[in-house]
Amino acid sequence: MDIQVWSDVICPWCYIGKRRLEEALRGISATTVTYRAYQLDPAPVPRPVPLKTALADKFGGRARAEQMFDHVRSIAADDGLDLNFDLAVAANTFDAHRLIAWAATQGRQAAMLDALQVAHFTHGVDIGSHAELARLAGAIGLDQAAARASLSTADGVDDVMADLRAARDFGITSVPTFVIDGRYAVQGAQEVEVLRSAFAEIERREAVSS
Repeated sequence: MDIQVWSDVICPWCYIGKRRLEEALRGISATTVTYRAYQLDPAPVPRPVPLKTALADKFGGRARAEQMFDHVRSIAADDGLDLNFDLAVAANTFDAHRLIAWAATQGRQAAMLDALQVAHFTHGVDIGSHAELARLAGAIGLDQAAARASLSTADGVDDVMADLRAARDFGITSVPTFVIDGRYAVQGAQEVEVLRSAFAEIERREAVSS
């Protein structure tokens, strides 16, 4: 089973969805998972801004945004994830996706994505900063200087753009979206048992059609 996951680094539901996917796949062999780039907001962020400030207007004011943050934080906690929205910083994620593409060439795609999500959601790291991105690459055992050098060029731009085009071609408008074997789509951070049931049904259909 081939699973392509479209997600954005700063999407809390994508973070939750990744954790639930990993749990759902425990004990399932012959499965490959590839994370594909998606941008919830491609607008540039010229300077670091607290995430709560950046999203207050989008969600109808600070009070409504706080309700949303509390809701997501509670759900994430049930999955063992720590979302610290008081520290989180708004960032354009294009270069973070480029870094993930670079890490993928060294077999460290999932680890790089996880490090970026922890940095953003738990430690308030500005993942729009090349220096911070390179530091995080070094923290998972990759060459920090090589990561910084890659980010200073156009490396990975074509990969990220290809993912964004593919998302449009598939009609993906929200994330996370899981595309299985290029034919089936599951949207949202579904519960573990829902994902397992979906995978079992897909395997049954594939067996019938083969």
